[in-house]
Amino acid sequence: MKRRTWVGLAVALSALVLAQGRYQIGQPLSEEEVRRWNVRPSVLATGAGLPPGEGTVDQGAQVYAAQCAACHGGSGEGGAFNRLVAEPFPVTKETNPRDFAIGNYWPYPTTLFDYIRRAMPFATPGILSDDEVYAVVAYLLYQNGIIDGSQPMNAATLPEVEMPARALLQLDPTTQKKFPWITLP
Repeated sequence: MKRRTWVGLAVALSALVLAQGRYQIGQPLSEEEVRRWNVRPSVLATGAGLPPGEGTVDQGAQVYAAQCAACHGGSGEGGAFNRLVAEPFPVTKETNPRDFAIGNYWPYPTTLFDYIRRAMPFATPGILSDDEVYAVVAYLLYQNGIIDGSQPMNAATLPEVEMPARALLQLDPTTQKKFPWITLP
C-alpha cells in the first residue's frame, strides 16, 4: 500500500475508536474542575485578572500554618522546600538561590497571588479559596516586611504593593519591555 493510504486508514481507525469511546480512559471534567484548572485569565503584574475576595495577615497566618508550614517552615524560613521569607538584601552573583525569597526576589505581588493560587499547596494545588490565597499573600508580604499588615489584601490593594525586587528588573534591549531578569553586578 502507498503511504497516503496508510495515513488515511490510521486517521479513519482513530476517528472510529474515538467515536466509540472504546478505551474508556479518564472521565469527563465537571464545570467546577474546568473553572478551577482553567489557565485563563491569568493574573498579570498590573493586577488584571485578580478575582474578588479579601484576606488579612491574621487569617493568612492560620492558613499558612495549616497548608504551607510543613514544606516552607513555621514562619517561612525554609524547610523541605525553599524559604519564603528573607530580608530584602541585594541579590548578587554570589547569592545562593536557596536564599532567594519573596522579600528579595519576587518583583510583583500579583503574580505571587497567581502562583500560589495555581500551584500551592504542592500536594494538592488549587484547593485554596481566593480569600485564603489573598490571606496567605498578605501574611507572606507581612513576614517579609513589605506591608505593615493593617490593611487587608484584595484586588484593589494588592497591585499597589511595591516589591523591593521590582527595582532589579531591567529592560530587554531588543524589545524595550521589562522582564524579570535580575541585574547582577
